[in-house]
Amino acid sequence: MNNNNFSNSFERNFVAIIAILSAFTLIYLSIQGPMFLGNIKYKTAEVVNNQLIGQDIINLVLLSPILFLSGIGLILKKNYAKYLLLMTPLFLIYYALSYTIGWEWSNSEYTGNNQHYFFFFLFVLVSSIIFMMYTLSIFPKNVECTFKKRGLTIYSILMIFFLFVFASMWIAEVVELTKTGMTRGYDIAPTAFWLVRTFDLGFTIPLGLISIYLLWVRPQSSYPIQFMFYGFFFTMIIAVNAMGIMMLIKNDPTFLWRDLLVFLSLAIIIFIGFVYIMKNYKVNNLI
Repeated sequence: MNNNNFSNSFERNFVAIIAILSAFTLIYLSIQGPMFLGNIKYKTAEVVNNQLIGQDIINLVLLSPILFLSGIGLILKKNYAKYLLLMTPLFLIYYALSYTIGWEWSNSEYTGNNQHYFFFFLFVLVSSIIFMMYTLSIFPKNVECTFKKRGLTIYSILMIFFLFVFASMWIAEVVELTKTGMTRGYDIAPTAFWLVRTFDLGFTIPLGLISIYLLWVRPQSSYPIQFMFYGFFFTMIIAVNAMGIMMLIKNDPTFLWRDLLVFLSLAIIIFIGFVYIMKNYKVNNLI
């Protein structure tokens, strides 16, 4: 059976156009940012630009090609398009929210013009919701899974361990802040501090734990959710490591080897986990 369910032509072509436009939007924002032209002046400390450059690099070399290929694939009715596109929405939601509400808007010490680019970020946010709803509706349902308890147990233990190590870093900083009134980087970007900790502790880490739970209780029916989750984990951890490497290269005073080593370890675990999970799913005519 050829799995070519793309819904109706209007929806498929509409989403394809939105995906291609989103790709060019990310390219435009990356070029306008601190990595190249520096035309976008974000309302935050200058040192934060080190992280923004890492983010822009990933948007330019990873996210925009994925979106462009997804759009072209949808136009040509290629099955790979739905897989590529489902990797992007959660990451794009995180990105768009970070770049709209994550700045120090109320701090008079910072000036910038990023508000002039608001509608570009808003377009990315709305597009990501469209991508998520569309790809979940057309994703393959005829799947079989072959998970063995031993392998799944090993993977689950490793993933849970590193997720809790990740969570403990942010929790420790929040506890330090509540006790002393200050922690690493809080003085220069308090809004960004709370956004990242809230999003990771309330969204990223719970998603990881939920994905592991679903592998145990309903692995077959959760296939599209697993793919979307791991698409997010994979793109996000690449972006986070790119930020950390840029901070290292630029001698960022907020850089910590501890954080980079944890994130690099998480990247390895997530990559192995993604391969492991996809190998244990069988879909008729996957590509």
